[in-house]
Amino acid sequence: MKFTKTNLDDLVIVEPKVFGDHRGWFMETYNKENFSDEGINIKFVQDNQSFSATKGTLRGLHYQLNPKAQTKLVRCTKGAIYDVAVDIRKGSLTFGKWFGVELTAENKKQLLIPKGYAHGFMTLTEDVEVQYKVDELYAPECDRGITWDDPEIGIDWPIDIKPILSEKDKKAPLLNNAENNFVYGE
Repeated sequence: MKFTKTNLDDLVIVEPKVFGDHRGWFMETYNKENFSDEGINIKFVQDNQSFSATKGTLRGLHYQLNPKAQTKLVRCTKGAIYDVAVDIRKGSLTFGKWFGVELTAENKKQLLIPKGYAHGFMTLTEDVEVQYKVDELYAPECDRGITWDDPEIGIDWPIDIKPILSEKDKKAPLLNNAENNFVYGE
């Protein structure tokens, strides 16, 4: 596996080694030992999968408050997405900054998103499947969000159309108004 650090603390692109031949291919999407060798010690407890039928579907920006915050390992297994993480740790030098990467079934890249980041993605194709591992169970009472188009964050989404949003995401607040109990260094 190849681990590439991004410009935001602890946000890492993970690229599995793909072994292919005339039959197809094989890869490990997660290997505890490889992650530990990189200083990443996570105990994943839940796997999630989503399907989005329409190009331009936007899910996010989502996070769970402490004590139920989640680290996520995100990958796209069908189609393509533009995956985004936003640093929401108060006191961080990169508070409110974002990072985006294209994750596709073809490139097989994954994004490791630590606690203290909001996460969202936009589908770049029809019929998209996204799978992700988390290190904390879903807790509806801690589920929060930030609006996808917060001008202070300024995410440069790659598709210039009005996105398809859930009712929950349509009502999400700006980062400065969002409930957030993440503090850098804690």
